Amino acid sequence: MNHFHELVALVQSFEKDFEKFFIKGNKSAGTRVRKHMNELKRKAQEIRNAVQAIKKGTAETAGPKAE
Repeated sequence: MNHFHELVALVQSFEKDFEKFFIKGNKSAGTRVRKHMNELKRKAQEIRNAVQAIKKGTAETAGPKAE
């Protein structure tokens, strides 16, 4: 569940810039939103790779942990 919590924390850290852009219309915040979305894309790819590695049994860990 560590990946899930990291993902949630990452998305929550974007909240201020999303509000500034979508509610207040701050264009500079829009640039930061795009940057945040790129970070989210990279994190999602990391998680996808970890899932695939676990499925193939090539992960360094013993497998998924039920938390």
